Amino acid sequence: MKPRVVVNGIGTVGKRVAHAVKKQDDMVLYGVADVAPTPDLRSNLMGPLEGTKLFCSVPNEKENMEEAGFDVEGNLPDVLEGNVDIVIDATPSGIDKKNRSMYRKKGVKAVFQGGAESSIAPVSFNALANYDEAKGHDFVRVVSCNTTSLSRTLWSLDKTTGVERAVANLVRRGGDPSQDSRGPINSIVPVTDIPSHHGPDVQEVMPELDITTLAVKVPTTLSHLHMINVDLTSKATREDILHTFRSTPRIKLFRAEDGYTSTAKIIESFRDRRPRNDMPEVAVWEETVEVQGKRAYWMHQVHQESIIVPENIDAIRSMLEMTERDDSMERTNVNLGIE
Repeated sequence: MKPRVVVNGIGTVGKRVAHAVKKQDDMVLYGVADVAPTPDLRSNLMGPLEGTKLFCSVPNEKENMEEAGFDVEGNLPDVLEGNVDIVIDATPSGIDKKNRSMYRKKGVKAVFQGGAESSIAPVSFNALANYDEAKGHDFVRVVSCNTTSLSRTLWSLDKTTGVERAVANLVRRGGDPSQDSRGPINSIVPVTDIPSHHGPDVQEVMPELDITTLAVKVPTTLSHLHMINVDLTSKATREDILHTFRSTPRIKLFRAEDGYTSTAKIIESFRDRRPRNDMPEVAVWEETVEVQGKRAYWMHQVHQESIIVPENIDAIRSMLEMTERDDSMERTNVNLGIE
């Protein structure tokens, strides 16, 4: 029988993961859950999640959701036991930690998101870097959007030429497109902790990696941009680095020469090609890839809303020991149209 999946929390990540589960041929979206009658929930149940069962995450909010016009099948805690194999928890940071106790009590596995503390699960997950480590575990945390992009690119280089040390400078978006209450406005806000939390988070996935991260927030909503320099353990040419990136799943090269001169231009290309203009791949500007001696440089773009979606799908397969890494990633990529 195909595993039954519930997505708890239908926001920026949850709605995308729920839709992604629906597209897989080896798992079933049993339902979605939320605690409030949000616009995201309403529009998705009228669109890509139409016909999906809806459950209320907190029993005493069920009446409120029904009064707002939602058809609620029941309360999430009541349906978990015996009906569901795994939960994707996409609830806000702090709520996820409370939910963990419920999942444990009900005997249901759960995947948490990068906003949660690393202590929420024994494995911080990236499909390329440590797929096998999640096998059989009850709880796994998919790392954040920035950490996912760094893990993909640095893991691929570490496996081909070796990485001695990495420094990543992150230019972070101020908020997601729908988060109109967030800033900064007319300001650049430095993250004054060095390293920023992203470096230690990468080390949750690649514990041997020597990495330092610095970050600032800027007033844009489209995506993040990273500027990376890496000391390699062996000599490599620019073409070697480009070949590595071209050969790695979920990394895609763009050329400024072709008109992709900004984060906005790259996102616009996906508006023309995909639902929600999603870009789960890491977008590397080809012209920024340079090698000087044993030091490599590049810049890449991170679509914070969608990059971790395929990782959630692969985490399900690993935790339930459904298949091996390469097969899982290929299945996910094909079903989601990832290049």
